[in-house]
Amino acid sequence: MTHQGFSHIGLSTLDLDKTRAFYEGVLGFRPVVADTITIEEGGHLRHMFFDVGGGQLIAFLEPNGVPDVPAKYDAGINRGLGVPAGFYHFAFEAGSTAALAQKRDELRGKGVETSDIVDHGWARSIYFKDPNRISLEYCCIVGELPDGDEMMHGQFTLPLGALELNDTLSTARSAGGTRKD
Repeated sequence: MTHQGFSHIGLSTLDLDKTRAFYEGVLGFRPVVADTITIEEGGHLRHMFFDVGGGQLIAFLEPNGVPDVPAKYDAGINRGLGVPAGFYHFAFEAGSTAALAQKRDELRGKGVETSDIVDHGWARSIYFKDPNRISLEYCCIVGELPDGDEMMHGQFTLPLGALELNDTLSTARSAGGTRKD
């Protein structure tokens, strides 16, 4: 079986206009398809796809008056499931460490709270949230990925609060988060 990557990742929003403003205006992802899906039993869904690069898309559905779909729910995924923000998140490719730093600075310049750059050893990342409170990441691989059996032995320690994917993660690294690999 061959793999071509993702076609798209489908997520939900309660405010597609705010979501579009963030993904298009802040992140710079171009909307490529927008449609309205009428539900026979009542209501409709607004549906929009954004090009995130590499031929891959991220899509959002906004329910409006659809039977058996609550008018309000936690579209951020994690809180609704009762788990820390780091459990379900989506990482976009940054391209390089310089581009990662530039993305961090651009996001902060647009008022988006981001973590400092986190060094995972094999990759570096920044973490932030969209208006739906969905946890997002920009990441870039640095150096070579571990090979063979070595890839299964990376370990490090973090405080539980670091799983909220905010500045706590970078603080944890300098205040006792240790890597063992």
